[in-house]
Parts: sequence; C-alpha cells; structure tokens
Amino acid sequence: MDNNFLQKIVSLAKRRGFIYPGSEIYGGLANSWDYGPLGVELKNNIKQLWWKKFVHQREDIVGIDAALIMNPKVWEASGHLENFTDPLVECRKCHERFKADQVAGTDCPSCNAKKSLTVPKSFNLMFKTFIGPAEESSNIAYFRPETAQAMFVDFKNVLDTSRKKLPFGIAQIGKAFRNEITPGNFIFRTREFEQMEIEYFIAPPQSDQEWQEVFEHWRKAMLSWIKNDLKLDPKKVHELEVPEKERAHYSKRTIDFEFEFPFGIKELYGLAYRGDFDLKNHEQASGQNTKYKDPETQKEFWPHVIEPTWGVDRSVLAVLVNSYEEIDGKVKLKLPKKLSPYKAAVFPLLGNKPELINLARKIYLDLREVFLVAWDERGNIGGRYASQDEIGTPFCVTVDFQSLEDKTATVRERDSALQDRVKIEVLPEYLQKKING
Repeated sequence: MDNNFLQKIVSLAKRRGFIYPGSEIYGGLANSWDYGPLGVELKNNIKQLWWKKFVHQREDIVGIDAALIMNPKVWEASGHLENFTDPLVECRKCHERFKADQVAGTDCPSCNAKKSLTVPKSFNLMFKTFIGPAEESSNIAYFRPETAQAMFVDFKNVLDTSRKKLPFGIAQIGKAFRNEITPGNFIFRTREFEQMEIEYFIAPPQSDQEWQEVFEHWRKAMLSWIKNDLKLDPKKVHELEVPEKERAHYSKRTIDFEFEFPFGIKELYGLAYRGDFDLKNHEQASGQNTKYKDPETQKEFWPHVIEPTWGVDRSVLAVLVNSYEEIDGKVKLKLPKKLSPYKAAVFPLLGNKPELINLARKIYLDLREVFLVAWDERGNIGGRYASQDEIGTPFCVTVDFQSLEDKTATVRERDSALQDRVKIEVLPEYLQKKING
C-alpha cells in the first residue's frame, strides 16, 4: 500500500482544481468530494466517450435517464430491502460501527475499549428518506443504491417506443447512493457515486454456451474500453472470477475487473449474468406484464440479462493514478488525449507585446470553437509548459515573432516535449488529428 503516492494524487487534485473535499469550509463531510473545473471536464469526457462508444456507435443499445427516487416497492421486488445488507459490529462505548469481517476480536479499533464490540447485526446500505412533509412509515422512500432497476422497470416502455428486438440493451449513466459504513481511499468508495451501466437482454438461453458467448462479448468490450480508451496499463488490470458465495443474490456469474490502486488491487468494474431474476420478480410484484413477445413465434418470455457495470469515479481515479508521473519534483499528468480537460493551451511568447497577444487570442478563440482550450500569458514559457503538463494538457501552442512573419506557431507535445512549426490556418485540423490518434 502506497499511501504517500495516493496523497500526491489527492494533493494534485485539490491544488489544480480536479477534486475538492466536500463542504470544506464547514470542516468537510467524511468521504464527500466535489469535482472542480478540471475534474468535471475529465469526468464528463469519460462519460461522453463511454456513451459514444456503447450507445451512439451501437445499433443494439438505447439510453435512458431515470429518477433517483423510485417507488419503494421496486426495492422489495429486487431483493434490496432484504439482501442489500452488511453485517456490522458496534462499540458499546464510542458507538462506532465496523464491518464484521474487518474487525478481529472484540476490542474496539477506534477507542481501544476492551471487549466492547457487539455481536454482528445486519445493516441495510440504502439511504432512507421520506416523500411529503410527514416522516411516517407510509411515506418512506429510498435513494437508489444502483442504476439497474430503472432499466428493468422501464423495460416495456423502452421496448414499445424503440421497437428493439432481442438481443438489445438499455444504457444509463447516473448517481447511486449507498450508506457505506467504511468508505474511503479518496473517491474509490463513497456514499454518493456515479455508474455507467448496461442491461443487455437476450432470449432465454437453450444452453450455457449461449449466454456465455454474450458474456464473453461484453468481457472483451470492457477490456477494450480499459486498455484502448482509458489507456490503463494492462499489467495493472486483473480479472477475478467471483466465487458463488461472494456473488450478489441475483448473479449466476460475476467477473470483477480489478486495478492496482495505490491502496491495493481493488474492483474497478463488474460483469454479471443476472438470468431472468429482475423482470420475473417485477412482474410478480407489480402484476404488470414484463415479458418480451417474440415477433415471429408470438411466444412471451422473460429475457435473460448480461450486466456490464462501470464506475465513473473509479474510472477517474484509475486514470489519474495511471497518468501520474513525477521526475525531479516535476509532475506530468499523461492523460489520454481524448480525456484531457484542455486539449491545448495557447500562449503569446511575451505577455507585454500587444501584437503577439492579439494573434494568440485569435488562435485561442478559433480553437475554442473545436474543443476546450486554455489561455496563459503569465511568467516565462518554461513555467507555462510545466503548469500545463501538471494538468495533462497534451499540446501547447506558442505565438512568437516568427508567427507574425510566416503565420506559423510552435506546437509542443506534452509527453515527448518535441516541438513543431505548424501553419496557423491548419492548427484545428492538425490538433484534432493528433488528439484522435
């Protein structure tokens, strides 16, 4: 475990506007984090790239954006009210709670009180709230602990309006909430987090081989995203076949894609085969038909589901960890070019020469029509390069006195530090080609 390295990531994230502690002026709130100006751009770039890859570029996937609070009967039918629990122990003295499997013995690890821990009791992880002004049991509702259930509840509506045929999927990006008892490790485990998720519906398989082929398709698609889009080091990515006793109550098979974070090898994404558990349970609980009717045979059945799930916040953390490089005290964030908050930065060589500033501003404004661009005229050019390296900007464009004569600018590439003279009129096309590979 390299806590020093993690602290460097946390420090950089705050110092440069990626991620701030939540409610900081009031002393903060445990494991609450806010995305700053650069962090929200990085996060949005990840989500937009995911949506483009898995929704826009596929004919068999459509998207939804569902409500955070659903009818509480949804969570009865899904099994969350009964099964979404952790066994906890509580200290009788300081009343701190701990996961039972993370505490050895009966002494409190927080206040060190001897033999003060209770026997384990189940603790539901869902956040409870109330609908309406009265806090009565009839008004109890829950913030969703996952994004999946809305895609099952809306299955028939999506089917009727999109007219998709099996196999097809429903995708969603959205917030989920879990009252984790031991959140931590920066943005890795928080009580409020964001998921990118797909429920992929298939006909009831006639053999294990049928669903395993679809499962394998999504396993490869997720690995491709990890290696080719997030550009994570393949040597730091591991696949874990989750044993039956450790799988969720609905899962017939689960693979965890793990990453070597500074605090250990931990889950990054998950892939599960849910069978027909969800649609069948929602039909039985709601009394509404949630079956699919085959357009050729007219037979009705509950589709089975393959579920790939991506954590947005864990994606951000993995990308930051994988991109961080420090040489002689200087930080360079080698973010994938498509994910970088700023795609380029534009500088006048000197900040006190109007003719350089005017030309540089024109280039800056023209490039902003294409992608997000930074402007900097402070200090010396070396300091500006270092500042942009630290936030992951892949290209810096400098306007100098030669630019006034031949209408070219110096383009400096982040990772190699190589420089090239490029005609100003072709800068947008030049940079777009570089960014898109």
